Amino acid sequence: MEIFSEKQNLDIVDKRILELLQEDANYTNKEIAAQLGLTITPVYERIKKLKRNGIIKKTVTIIDAKKAGKNILAFCNVSLKEHTLDYINEFQDKIVQLEEVQACYHIAGQYDYLLTVYANDMDEYQNFITTKLAAIENIAHVQSSFVMKEIKKEYSIKID
Repeated sequence: MEIFSEKQNLDIVDKRILELLQEDANYTNKEIAAQLGLTITPVYERIKKLKRNGIIKKTVTIIDAKKAGKNILAFCNVSLKEHTLDYINEFQDKIVQLEEVQACYHIAGQYDYLLTVYANDMDEYQNFITTKLAAIENIAHVQSSFVMKEIKKEYSIKID
């Protein structure tokens, strides 16, 4: 997955549509059109174009992890033994299959990867580390940090 790709040229209307949809993805085309002083058809076409161009990737419902029973949020730093393309691809192919992993980033610095992992409790997290993550060959080191309190978490991004 590429994090930084070529910036798309967005006009003021596209940006405003994106702001509204980030605020509430349940807004209808009619509601967006009314807020922007447009008719429904251009709003529909613009949203379709934003999806086609990959700017809008997906529409999801955001749930409260703790209320869903996921009481542990861990940031798991992983270092690989070998850094050849084959080993990197093998690690990435295996990590995307692990349902506990919410996000995986290939990073620069002391570690090679940063994983975001949710678990019900410490026993479940330990089981994930010892049975699933440890089963992936070529891992040299794993270091975990646990969230004690969430201070800020935003889902929308500012669009310039």
